[in-house]
Amino acid sequence: MTLAMTDAAATTTAAAWLDVCDIADLEVERGRAALIGEAQLALFLLHDGRVHAVSNVDPYSGAAVMSRGIVGTREGIPTVASPMFKQVFDLRTGLCLDAQGKDARTLQRWPVSVDGAGRVLIRWEGGS
Repeated sequence: MTLAMTDAAATTTAAAWLDVCDIADLEVERGRAALIGEAQLALFLLHDGRVHAVSNVDPYSGAAVMSRGIVGTREGIPTVASPMFKQVFDLRTGLCLDAQGKDARTLQRWPVSVDGAGRVLIRWEGGS
C-alpha cells in the first residue's frame, strides 16, 4: 500500500508539518511507501514507537525500493538495508553504515512526529 498526499500539500514551499497517515497504517519494522508530490518516502515504525522517514529511492540503484528494505539495528542504531545491493543506512541520519565496498552515499531523511491523535507528521520543506 502506498500513501499519497494531495497536490496542494505537496507544493507547500515554506517548511511545514504535513499529515501523512495514521500510525495504525504502519506495521512494526515493515516499511510503507508514501508519495508527497513527486517525492517518494519510506516510513518505518519501530518497536519502541518511533517513526522514521527516509527516501524510498535507493541512492545506489535508483530504484524505489527502500520501503521493502530489511529493518534492524547495528550497535543500538536503527537501520534499514537496501533490498537491492544490501547497503545499510542509519534511519536516524540517513548515513550509510555499510557501503558494501562502494563509495558511501546518504539516504535523504525527514523529521517525523506523531501527534496526540496518532497522526504521523513529516517536516516538509517543499523539496525532494
